[in-house]
Amino acid sequence: MSGYQVRRSAIQAITNYTPTSEPLDFSKTTPTEIFGSNVFSDKVMKNMLPKDVYKSLMKTKKTGEKLDPAIAGPVAAAMKEWALSKGATHYTHVFYPLTGLTAEKHDGFLSPDGEGGAIAEFDGKLLIQGEPDASSFPSGGLRATFEARGYTAWDVTNPAYILENPNGTFLCIPTAFVSWKGHALDKKTPLLRANQAINKSATRMLGLFGNDNGEMVVSNAGPEQEYFLVDRNFYFARPDLMVCGRTLFGAKPAKGQELDDHYFGAIPRRVLSFMLEVERELYKLGVPVKTRHNEVAPGQFEIAPVYEQANLATDHNQMVMTVLKSVAKRNGMACMLHEKPFAGINGSGKHLNYSLSTPSQGSLYNPGDTPHKNMQFLVFTAATIRAVEKYGKLLRAVVASAGNDHRLGANEAPPAIISIFLGEQLADIFEQIKEGGLTGCKTKGCLEVGVDTLPPLPMDAGDRNRTSPFAFTGNRFEFRAVGSNQSIAGAQVALNTILAESLDFMADEIEKITKGDESKLSEACQKVIQDIMKKHGHVVFNGDGYSDEWQEEAAKRGLPNLKTAADALPTMSDPDVIELFEKYEVLSKDELESRTEIYHEQYNQLITTEAEQSIKMARTIILPAAIRYQGELANVCANMKTAGIEPTTGILDDVTAKLRGLQAATEALESVMDNGEFDDVRDEARYCVDTVLPAMLEVRKYADELEMVVADDLWALPSYQEMLFIK
Repeated sequence: MSGYQVRRSAIQAITNYTPTSEPLDFSKTTPTEIFGSNVFSDKVMKNMLPKDVYKSLMKTKKTGEKLDPAIAGPVAAAMKEWALSKGATHYTHVFYPLTGLTAEKHDGFLSPDGEGGAIAEFDGKLLIQGEPDASSFPSGGLRATFEARGYTAWDVTNPAYILENPNGTFLCIPTAFVSWKGHALDKKTPLLRANQAINKSATRMLGLFGNDNGEMVVSNAGPEQEYFLVDRNFYFARPDLMVCGRTLFGAKPAKGQELDDHYFGAIPRRVLSFMLEVERELYKLGVPVKTRHNEVAPGQFEIAPVYEQANLATDHNQMVMTVLKSVAKRNGMACMLHEKPFAGINGSGKHLNYSLSTPSQGSLYNPGDTPHKNMQFLVFTAATIRAVEKYGKLLRAVVASAGNDHRLGANEAPPAIISIFLGEQLADIFEQIKEGGLTGCKTKGCLEVGVDTLPPLPMDAGDRNRTSPFAFTGNRFEFRAVGSNQSIAGAQVALNTILAESLDFMADEIEKITKGDESKLSEACQKVIQDIMKKHGHVVFNGDGYSDEWQEEAAKRGLPNLKTAADALPTMSDPDVIELFEKYEVLSKDELESRTEIYHEQYNQLITTEAEQSIKMARTIILPAAIRYQGELANVCANMKTAGIEPTTGILDDVTAKLRGLQAATEALESVMDNGEFDDVRDEARYCVDTVLPAMLEVRKYADELEMVVADDLWALPSYQEMLFIK
């Protein structure tokens, strides 16, 4: 199919588009009735479980106490009954291996009864533990490839749920995934461990302020998920999108995002239909999606949930990504979660809103009306400042990927330099403490709009800073560096663990000063915060993170600038990082080194795939199109000569020069790929960054130049203009 035919097919699909599902009749079913209808929720369990079983289960969920194995049988029986009533025929233990994707193996409820019939079976043993083949999942050397045994363990803190398919339903049970020796092979297990660590350290700190009432301190998350949509006709005509998730070639369109007319604009009809269907599916699963809108780039959109407990938010974000992709298919589109599908166009991130809270106090990052008098808030914020400065390399490492390398540092995302934005009011308070005296703070005011019919607007204490990777936003921090395709688990594991270490450090220092005398608490806190600001306060930066001046200033401050994944990933197995994670029993040395190995391998494999795809597309799609055009031009010139007209060969010469450039660049890339043999994945990653990627860019340079001159009807690849603007 020619480029022209693909374009016409996409336009026809949009013109003739009809929604794939019937709109809900809310006169019969309200949105609140839909929400959580496919979740084995606390409410469902309360109605179906014996009281003592329910109380025991809730105690484990709310206080973190060990699970009583005796309750597994009654819970399994109720879960089976509920799932069968929803039409489920199978169950699966859902887990999140180090691929970053969702994994599941389905088993049927039904077993032959020996009399020609079947009975539904599902007991406590099957609920608590599953055994998928672990041999094909990444382990980073934790076990030999022939060692296949792995276990899934029921995550009691997150609810089971039903997933629907047009031909049936099945029960999904959230689980952790570990090796036969107990090593974490997944994203969930370290997060659960890190949640325990931060609860212990934060509770200890609250105790110094007399606020330890036995409640758990939990970390919370609210990931804002960005994504792109393209028509499926275009998607299937772009081998690079299908294989790599991003366009390896593509000339800049005449219009991109320069006019800022897409951001928060009216949502296209087909996209809005898609969004409504996504939300309906997520409502059933109890995912509290709240916000939808157009993002900055054409073809880019965002969905964001209400704040949730970290482990549940992580599972829900995996569901969001899965549902986005499946519903897009039903609406004739492809959803792309790659951080940078289009060069020169804003990429996609996943802004991770992070905080700590207790049921009675709410967010521990809430400054209140007088933050300078809220010493508990100041201590938790100071602990965060210390943690981010001390472990900035680690925070950069947990968001490192081949996709995120294209996004971080561009003028659409925070720089690779990890810094903190506090806002004017908080920065002033901490500066006062650093200088040895805290006298007050800049107060909030009202913003006068200048229109009599509009009310005065309460002003926040500080503006937002979209260039900061770690910004305070009122009662939480926003970690803006997470990639759109990444699990939020890794970032939360790091944040919980480094904050636990910082809180323990501060508690030790405060206790040394007070020696049990509560009257010295405020003085001790100010002294410890002052020391932290003197040693770690240089991580606070309220200015423009996009500016060249900040790059220079950050270097003077000693802040690391790890620009690529090859620079950042080795940090995960640094001695101080290993010591940190082992101290808090979140990840062992072997588990950290395995992750370092796995993430390097994934980076190298992705770059290798992109390079091989670039060569194939250059040779089989771009070169043939350009040669055909060259032939047409040559025929025109020959015919003009035959007619006695002196031909103008400028266009032909230009195309020929670009063709030769593309051939030479492609051959150079092939040579680069043939010469790379490495014993260590770190060396290979360095080679990918320094040698392979520049060679790929050289191929792209000539291919994109040819796209600008080759006749449109000969160019088979859908253009940026078509993919971004035909919705």
